[in-house]
Amino acid sequence: MSEKLSLLIADYSLLVLWGALLFHLLLPIPVHAHPMTIWRKFAELLATKVNTARSYQQRGLSGFLAWTLMVIPAFIVCIAAQPIAWNLPLFNLGLLLISLEWRGVEKLCKATIQAINQDNKKDAKEALQPWLNREVEPLSLLGLGKASAETIILGYARTVIGVLFWYGIAGGIGAFIYRLSLELARAWSPSRDSFRPFGIPALTIQTFLDFIPLKLFSLLCLLGKNFQITLQALSQQRKSWANTNNAWLLIIIGKKFELSLGGPVIYQGKKISRPKLGGQIAPSAIHLAQVHRFLSWRIAIWIIIQSILMVIIKQGL
Repeated sequence: MSEKLSLLIADYSLLVLWGALLFHLLLPIPVHAHPMTIWRKFAELLATKVNTARSYQQRGLSGFLAWTLMVIPAFIVCIAAQPIAWNLPLFNLGLLLISLEWRGVEKLCKATIQAINQDNKKDAKEALQPWLNREVEPLSLLGLGKASAETIILGYARTVIGVLFWYGIAGGIGAFIYRLSLELARAWSPSRDSFRPFGIPALTIQTFLDFIPLKLFSLLCLLGKNFQITLQALSQQRKSWANTNNAWLLIIIGKKFELSLGGPVIYQGKKISRPKLGGQIAPSAIHLAQVHRFLSWRIAIWIIIQSILMVIIKQGL
């Protein structure tokens, strides 16, 4: 037993996981100084240079080449730096710490809950704006509640669960590359006409990377209260949404709390129809608090399960 424990400690992967979570929660990186903020701004700058008015096929190819130009060199640098890193556990801890965004979503949640509770649309819009590609100015309090709920749900799923999943699969480099890809998919979202079809390759790649972690997290959220009702809603509604990764999670959370999610959105002045998901109740501040509490507990369960699996796998090896 002591020998297996020594091997586990020597591997450091589990210690890096919990260390990164602790550092991130206690000492979060400010948004303006976060490397991902700089990365996304560079992605937007690159798009202005290469996403020019050409044929549909050429713009799609430009999007794929731009994604490759951004991600592949970053991956090569990480691989090359790993053997020469002064301390490999600290190297992985740094990459995982940069990739996580738990506190950012939590801060968004608290800001929107407070603003919506006070009927303060201005503050709610300011809190949501950096997280959304859609237009927030026309949103009513009802629309702000829906947008906040969807953003909190998907934000936790991707910037916490997705990052942790890929850390478990491929270490700090896996988590880091996943987060870089996520930011490109957000920066070049083809929901906006100016990024269609340029952003489709980035979105397709991100959908592939999200498939397993978001499906597993959806199943974890499915368990518990209203299981059968939620499962029935999932079976009925999931085919109506283009992105099944998002649909599963939004349907399950929406139906658990009978919240009305989805519906029309506006991108660059153009109204886009989306199916309604979940239940019938318009999300309010109290519902956002309930969703936040529910997701926080599910994330804690995920971390415990992933830690146990990492112990079992390392001992087995």
